Amino acid sequence: MDGDASVLPLINVVFLLLVFFMVAGRLSDGDPFEVAPPESRTEGPAPAAPMRVLLAADGRLALDGEVMEREALLAAVAARLEAEPEAELRVKADGAAEGAALAALVADLAAAGAREARLVTMAPRR
Repeated sequence: MDGDASVLPLINVVFLLLVFFMVAGRLSDGDPFEVAPPESRTEGPAPAAPMRVLLAADGRLALDGEVMEREALLAAVAARLEAEPEAELRVKADGAAEGAALAALVADLAAAGAREARLVTMAPRR
C-alpha cells in the first residue's frame, strides 16, 4: 500500500498540469499580428447568413437545411428577399441533377425576386 501512496502526488501534479494547459491553451490559431478594426458609424444589424437552396439528384429541394416543396421554397425565398433585398442566395445542386432542373430552379428563383444566385461548386479531385 505504501507504493500506491507515493504515486498520488505525481498523479495530482499531472492532473493540475492537464487542467492548466486546457484552460491556458488556445483552441484556434490567432491572427499573425494584432489588428484593430475600424469603428462603424452605422448601427444596423450584421448581414444575414446567405440563403442556401439545395437541389438533390432526384429533384428534392431544401432551403437552409429544411426540405420543402417547390412552391413553399419559392414563397420563403420571396419573403426573405422582400425583408432583406441584399440577401445572398447560394444554390448547391447535386452533380447528378439534371441541368434542365437546375435551370428551371434558377428561373423560378429569379421570378421570386432573386437578382443573383451563386452556384456552389467544388474543386476537382487530384
